[in-house]
Amino acid sequence: MEPIEQQTAGASGFWRRTPAYVPSEVSVHFSGSVSAALPKAEKQIAATTEKQQPQAHSTSPGSPQNKKDEAGQTGAEKSADSSARCSNGCSNHGDDGFSDAAQQRFHAVVTESNVDLGQLQRLSWKGIPGRYRSTAWQLLLGYLPLNKRRREPTLQRKRKEYDDMVRQTFGRGEGALDRALWHQIRIDVPRTTGGSEIFRSERVQRSLERILYCWAARHPASGYVQGINDLLTPFVSVFLEPHLEEHTATAAEALGDDVAAAAEADSFWCLTRLLDGIQDNYTHAQPGVLRQIVKMKELVARIDAPLAQHLAAEGVEFMQFAFRWINCLLLRELSLPNTVRMWDTCLAEPDGFSSFHTYLCAAFLLRWSRSLLTMDFQQIIVFLQRPPTDAWRAEDVELLLSEAYMYKCLYHGSPSHYATTAVRS
Repeated sequence: MEPIEQQTAGASGFWRRTPAYVPSEVSVHFSGSVSAALPKAEKQIAATTEKQQPQAHSTSPGSPQNKKDEAGQTGAEKSADSSARCSNGCSNHGDDGFSDAAQQRFHAVVTESNVDLGQLQRLSWKGIPGRYRSTAWQLLLGYLPLNKRRREPTLQRKRKEYDDMVRQTFGRGEGALDRALWHQIRIDVPRTTGGSEIFRSERVQRSLERILYCWAARHPASGYVQGINDLLTPFVSVFLEPHLEEHTATAAEALGDDVAAAAEADSFWCLTRLLDGIQDNYTHAQPGVLRQIVKMKELVARIDAPLAQHLAAEGVEFMQFAFRWINCLLLRELSLPNTVRMWDTCLAEPDGFSSFHTYLCAAFLLRWSRSLLTMDFQQIIVFLQRPPTDAWRAEDVELLLSEAYMYKCLYHGSPSHYATTAVRS
């Protein structure tokens, strides 16, 4: 099958044309060694924490889901839904937390006759307004063409291709399916909640089952691996969001057939594009995950030697907690709204779910360094299996992204990238 947008996707399925965006608010200017630069950068992060206001982004994205002012929908119902969901970790700053100027910049970019991918990446790094998120994600993944005139024909073709695939795969009944694969998917899907009520909808669950089975059937080298089901939840949520009056299973059941079918097809293709870039995370023995764990361990030793030494002294292996972080892209550690905000940046960052994600996981671990240093083996394992992120808001995710970006700037590609010399006191 030919790629949708040749000029935006490389061999791995991710974009290669535009270099990584350097957010001006978190850029680190080096006048000396890396060791000298890190404490200076950390002071900026510390100052940010004290103020409870992240430096990473000039605008506060607030809730990652757009709840108001969707074209053709009433504002009162959307506003009520937004307020209700703030308890899940989002922040209700009005109109998705973005200024009118920021909204206008996104509108100008995504409605261009030929989208400037670099500009879209730069804007998306700081968070995407909910009303533009579905389109922006599909453009960033290369599912939608950058040329506006080609988008509708592409969507029609890809949605029909998926519909034909489903009919061919399931047309002969469940008896014709791979029994073991289908059994595992049927077990995992009811557990796939993403913290949102829509995933309790039987209709949505049947959709997840079809997507996962079709993807696994098309990718026999990797097949279905537990954790891939979690990666579907942001796509399904974002693509259904504009059509939901409320985020409930009942509302999901009431969706029109055309809307549900389009969201299912788009979720399948976007999941495919995402996994194309990290496929060795899910092939036999999952070498991509193991490689990132090794890099993460070396990176933590470089940044925070006392923490690395304490974990080693207590017999804590990174595999015991980091495997899930990488395998599920931190989806089980963050609420769905916070995950969606994180994905805005990861989709805008080249290699956002491979190389950048390693720095993200390291920053996530280092966030708890002081607490972990006081714990023994059992306490550490219990803590890292359920980090206290329930009260996190978008600002906390943005600070985490800023820290990850800072570490990437400092260490990526340097000769002593994963050296064990500590630079964090």
